[in-house]
Amino acid sequence: MTTVTLKQRHRTDWLVVHCSATRAASAVRAADIRRWHLDRGWADIGYHYVICRDGTVEAGRPEHTVGAHVQGFNSTSVGICLVGGLDEQGKPENNFTPAQFSSLGTLLGQLTRRYPAARARGHRDFSPDLNNDGKLTPNEFFKACPCFDVQAWLAANPLE
Repeated sequence: MTTVTLKQRHRTDWLVVHCSATRAASAVRAADIRRWHLDRGWADIGYHYVICRDGTVEAGRPEHTVGAHVQGFNSTSVGICLVGGLDEQGKPENNFTPAQFSSLGTLLGQLTRRYPAARARGHRDFSPDLNNDGKLTPNEFFKACPCFDVQAWLAANPLE
C-alpha cells in the first residue's frame, strides 16, 4: 500500500458546507465518499468532515491538511459534507435531517472557535458573479450544493 503525504493547510479563511449529491434514502458514510474520491484518482476523500443522515460526524481528510472540495479555495478552507441533497428524481433538494442540521451547528461552532477569522459559506457561494453586479444569484451557481443558503441558515440558527 502506498502512503500519500497530504499538504498542510497554513491558513483557514473558510468553512465550506457541501452536500454529497445523493438521495435521502442513501446510507452514505465517509468511507463511501473516500472510495469514490480514490476511484477518481484523488489522494484521499476531499472533505474534512462528513455528516451522516443520523447526525453522526465522521472524520474525512485530516483537518490540518489541504482539502479537495472547492477549486481555488482548498488551501484556505475546511470542507464539511452533509449526506443527501438530491430528491428522488436526482434534482437538488434541501432534504437534510434535523440531526444533520444540529450536528452542522455544533461542528461549525467548534470550527469557528478554532478558526475565529473563518467564515462559513456553501459551496455554491464560491460560484463566479457572472454579470459582475456584486451579488451571486441562483442563475449564477455552478452547483446548487449544498442545496440551501448557509448564511441564511446561520442567521436563523446562531452558533453557540
